Amino acid sequence: MRKRYTNLDPVTLLTWIALVVVGLSAIYSATHGPSSEFYQFNPRQNFGNQITWLGICLAGMAVALLLPVRFFQQMAFPVYGGTLLLLVAALLFGREVNGAKSWLYIGPMSLQVSELAKVGTVLAVAQVVGMRRPKTMDLRFAFILVGIIMLPASLIILQNDTGTALVFFGLVPIVLFWSGLDLNLLLLMIAPAVAGYFAIVSMPTAILFVVLFVGFMWWRTRDRRISMVSALMTGGVVALANVAITMVLSDYQVQRILSFTDPGAEQFRQNVGFHQVNSMAAIGSGGWFGKGFLQGTQTQGGYVFEQSTDFVFSVIGEEWGFLGSVVVLFLFAVLLIRLLQLGANMKHPFGVLIAAGASGIYLVHIFINIGMATSLLPVIGIPLPFISYGGSALLANSALLAIVLSLHLRRDDFSIYGY
Repeated sequence: MRKRYTNLDPVTLLTWIALVVVGLSAIYSATHGPSSEFYQFNPRQNFGNQITWLGICLAGMAVALLLPVRFFQQMAFPVYGGTLLLLVAALLFGREVNGAKSWLYIGPMSLQVSELAKVGTVLAVAQVVGMRRPKTMDLRFAFILVGIIMLPASLIILQNDTGTALVFFGLVPIVLFWSGLDLNLLLLMIAPAVAGYFAIVSMPTAILFVVLFVGFMWWRTRDRRISMVSALMTGGVVALANVAITMVLSDYQVQRILSFTDPGAEQFRQNVGFHQVNSMAAIGSGGWFGKGFLQGTQTQGGYVFEQSTDFVFSVIGEEWGFLGSVVVLFLFAVLLIRLLQLGANMKHPFGVLIAAGASGIYLVHIFINIGMATSLLPVIGIPLPFISYGGSALLANSALLAIVLSLHLRRDDFSIYGY
């Protein structure tokens, strides 16, 4: 037993602890300084709640490290089904918070079930890939994996939580790539999303991207059909985005979408762009070394809303400066790379997909959250893993991490279960 636990990866564990400590300090700064006077509720409870959830996560991680590989494989589908039932229950009986009906209240405890659904979805996808015989990827199998991911995503969209649903959409190409999908098909899946982003930012850039992508696919494959599909998919998304912005969506929806392109503009600054303007001001004012703990003027002045959740990165940027922000990004990079290394060490599709799925979820969260704080992306309400306030998110993210560590701990047991 003692020899087995020498396989516990200290790099991943220490990186997780470092990120959690960063999060606790940022939450404390955002809720215990002078800015707390500007809130309609007592934000000081956020720090205490996060400590409580951290205790729950520590206990859960300890239990997960004791469980055998077979347990996670056998419980993959039941956990997935249970999270689907929780999503339906939240849709029918949940309480609406910030416009999204994705919360279930069990006594004094509240759960954002869409966060827990990420764990169930990754487990289910990994189990399906692990059970695949023969171990080849085709379009039929790809559609099965996409269906497993899209089912909870559809329920979350019905809950009006589009931001969380985007995480599931981002998980699709990551899962298909690690499952062995042909690279050309994977590029065809990713390119329309990139074209849509450029269509919002700059239509000439979007058109240029379509031309370059079609040319690249022709150079790569020399297949006229693939080139035509490339043109239809990317060009179609650009055309649909233009029609939606100019003819379909309401003015408020268009402003929410376009505000990140220039949040300081007159038409955005006083409404949908207000948060991003102040977030960028906070990050920019931090300079190289930051203003110091509890010393951020934007943070302590209450100028940035949701600063312990969606805009927690602005606290780090203002109080710890550019160097502090780089350290946080470095910690995330270490965590993501290390998780992929652990997955590769397991050499079993179930373990590989769990590690890749966890890394993919973290990566999408990091990219979108920091993109919101720096005005590279619209504000869609995505927390920063392990740092933003939120017990359900901390629990779900820590659960994924604990499962990876537990599977890696017993990676030699995989051969017993028929790889």
